[in-house]
Amino acid sequence: MTLDSLTDSLTLTGTSHRLEPLDRRHAAALAAASAEDPAAYQWTPVPQGVEAAARYIDTALKGREAGTSVPFVLVRQSDGRILGSTRFWELEHWAWPADHPRHGRTKPDVCEIGYTWLAQSAIRTAANTEAKLLMLTHAFESWQVLRVCLHTDARTLRSRAAIERIGGRFEGILRAHRMAVDFIPRDSARYSILQSEWSEVKQRLNERLNRGRE
Repeated sequence: MTLDSLTDSLTLTGTSHRLEPLDRRHAAALAAASAEDPAAYQWTPVPQGVEAAARYIDTALKGREAGTSVPFVLVRQSDGRILGSTRFWELEHWAWPADHPRHGRTKPDVCEIGYTWLAQSAIRTAANTEAKLLMLTHAFESWQVLRVCLHTDARTLRSRAAIERIGGRFEGILRAHRMAVDFIPRDSARYSILQSEWSEVKQRLNERLNRGRE
């Protein structure tokens, strides 16, 4: 399955930022974004250099072709500068019975938001808030997913705090869940937002965005 029906050319546009499909032409701009302060990514896998960025993009595009992810670059509207990357991934399509209202859906039933990183100068700005608002709005209102999940390295207190600020609910620690950036089994802090919680989360995000806060 490919994401043609979802679509491969999905662009999400906000007031100050937009999310556009990740492409091989973005390699140099992503490398420039990550080069601002490589030390900012202690627990996050972020490509350093153009060649590494090209490999990073190729891996993401394979996921898109397989129908398991939708990767983006985050673009600042005022000057077109690429600030980082994020993606929908772990897209799940549930096997609903034929008499269920959700039977025959082509859109995912649940998904994860991950692989999110920003240039150092964009950290603690409204960029992440608007990106999450755009993605969550699309997930809950266009795809009509039942849940959006977010994971982060349990050691990353800044990322955990950022997820909690946007309304993610802590579910627990998944032990030895994934390979960490330092190549050890990573404990992941797991958060989620449910369809029933979306209205409250959306209001919170809009309030933070109107105040210009992360």
